[in-house]
Amino acid sequence: MDIFKLAKPVFALNKETEQNYTLVLRATIGSLAGLKLYISACSFYRLFINGHFIAFGPARTAEGYARVDEIALGKYGNKTYNEIIIEVAGYYCKSLSTVRQPSFVIAELRSGDDVILYTDRDFEGYQSAYRIQHCERYSAQRHFGEIWDFSEADPYDKKYQVPLYEQASPIFIPRVVPYPTYQVVNVKQFSSKGSFKPYTPKSFFANRYSFAIDEDWGCFPDNKVPHPFRYIQKQKMTHKSSGSLPITISENEFVVFDIKQINVGFFTLSVTAFDDCELVLGFTEYSSPKHFAFTNMNVQNVIEYHIKGGTTISTQSFEPYTARLAVLMVKRGSLRISKFGMRLFEYNRSLIKTAKVKDAALRRIRIAAENTFAHNALDLYTDCPSRERAGWLCDSFFTGRAEYFLTGKTSVEDAFLENFRLYRCNGELPKGALPMCYPADIQPYTDGGKWIPQWNLWYILEVCEYLSYRKPNADKELYKNSIYGILKLLAKYENQSGLLQGLPGWNFVEWSTANEWVQDINYPTNFLYSRALFATAKLYSDESLLKKSINIRETCVVESFDGEVFIDNAITGKDGEVHNTRNCSEAGQYYAMLFGELDLNSPQYSKLIEYLHNSFSSFDAKDRTFVPVNAFIGLYLRLWLLMELGERKLLAQNLKDFFATMVNATSTLWEYKQHKGSYDHGFTSFAAIAIAFAEENY
Repeated sequence: MDIFKLAKPVFALNKETEQNYTLVLRATIGSLAGLKLYISACSFYRLFINGHFIAFGPARTAEGYARVDEIALGKYGNKTYNEIIIEVAGYYCKSLSTVRQPSFVIAELRSGDDVILYTDRDFEGYQSAYRIQHCERYSAQRHFGEIWDFSEADPYDKKYQVPLYEQASPIFIPRVVPYPTYQVVNVKQFSSKGSFKPYTPKSFFANRYSFAIDEDWGCFPDNKVPHPFRYIQKQKMTHKSSGSLPITISENEFVVFDIKQINVGFFTLSVTAFDDCELVLGFTEYSSPKHFAFTNMNVQNVIEYHIKGGTTISTQSFEPYTARLAVLMVKRGSLRISKFGMRLFEYNRSLIKTAKVKDAALRRIRIAAENTFAHNALDLYTDCPSRERAGWLCDSFFTGRAEYFLTGKTSVEDAFLENFRLYRCNGELPKGALPMCYPADIQPYTDGGKWIPQWNLWYILEVCEYLSYRKPNADKELYKNSIYGILKLLAKYENQSGLLQGLPGWNFVEWSTANEWVQDINYPTNFLYSRALFATAKLYSDESLLKKSINIRETCVVESFDGEVFIDNAITGKDGEVHNTRNCSEAGQYYAMLFGELDLNSPQYSKLIEYLHNSFSSFDAKDRTFVPVNAFIGLYLRLWLLMELGERKLLAQNLKDFFATMVNATSTLWEYKQHKGSYDHGFTSFAAIAIAFAEENY
């Protein structure tokens, strides 16, 4: 049955393939009692009733599809007259957080089965009078930044009106994840007020992108856009005082707000401009409460506002952002700040089960794990809620476990895995491969694009675990083609011993030197391959895959174990023979111990167990090259292994040692153990499971 009865997808004429075009739909209606709005869009919409924010969406999904939100409006409106505003950001650029598709919006207001109001008939269309179209990308993985010009008195003047035309319709599917919560948190105190002046910094970034953004990926010419990110870096700030709102600041003055922990949401701001003003908002996940600085992460955390003198504005950022600290800097004019804060954008925490954690340090880590989960499990599992908001495999294996543990449900995982099932290759990847993250735009594999074969193996492990334990009544046939497609592809790279050798793509085992040892034969990858084959064989009763799994596992043990530890890789020499490299990573030991079906009580592994217990601090490298783990994914493999071995005391101590700094700084858990990258990374919520096991509550 069609979700929409009469509504059609529409957009401004000839603007559906224009970058960063913001369309505004407007309609008025009488009472909203008993009415429900069905709505979807590309790229994103936000809904207002009588000027009050109601919702942001839709939930993301695969190319050619669109998820539909259903929003009951009865509690939001007045009795006799209501204004409905739908703003749509049509980004139409490539990213890792959505798939580039022509922009559209579709909305239908119904009372039961009766259609009251719908797109293609009842809405007026306007180009946004406030949001500036030409600006820099926020990040290479997301879309465009935000610059707002509030000098226009009437945003619905006829000069902004645009004709709406029907667009090609995607396949509409239901939203299956819970709706987010939107609690407003106002920051009443500012931690720093002072002045700033131009200077030449020792280090400076013209932009912070993970990779070069070209015209095909989507951007405006550099000389045609403002650069607030560069502006902040070129100002030297001098702290003078702290205090509370409201406060008046003038040209070359700033205030810094400390939210005390990382929050994710939409910035809210209320100011009165005494004369024409230019205001820049900068934000960061971690810095001094007095001396603002951007973190070492490839994002441009800035928003710029232009405000007409003599006016008061209350505004909210279109996109959700991630911050602990924020700075407001007046480039020109003077203004009074009456309110500043965030409208949180989170997983509904009421759905998270309460837990009693006896140890105080572990209790704080559990809270941080819940925070991180709430920030990264909205419409799909994201790596981080800042730079990317992207749905990565492997990360999802750990977040999937966390969702089920924390909530007893699989709602977000249902959507996440469905998105991958709906993916259809257009030749950009090898036949049978799945993207490393999705929904996302994929650079053609034949053109240097990245594909992570190991992430496809983690997909198999996640799906098999999901179907066997978390969702045993789901139809496992829905996933069979994707799983066997991956295995058929990888089988092409098996050598005479049955091991994977010379895998193409971006081979990834861990963020450490171990990732330089992925060729020719990488034993951690082959241990992972063996486990994926075993899980598939068990799920689909496939004896041939079971035999292959056992052979690969046993061969890996024979070839890689040197009597004390497991070696990471072997390479083909000039003589054509395969030679062990003697490269040895801590992460590689955990791959072997988790997936090698080893009898760890056997005397031959006694030294390995000793190293495990002292975190390899006593490891004698001898003629080997050794590298310790990084956070992703070695540390999490270690936590998982300690759970498997019942090492509760050691597990608890490892959790405290590793996460204490993170909890104290941001109340979230980080991508790396170093101060770089994301300080709020979804897979880290797995720590909640480890805490429960350490306290014998799992």
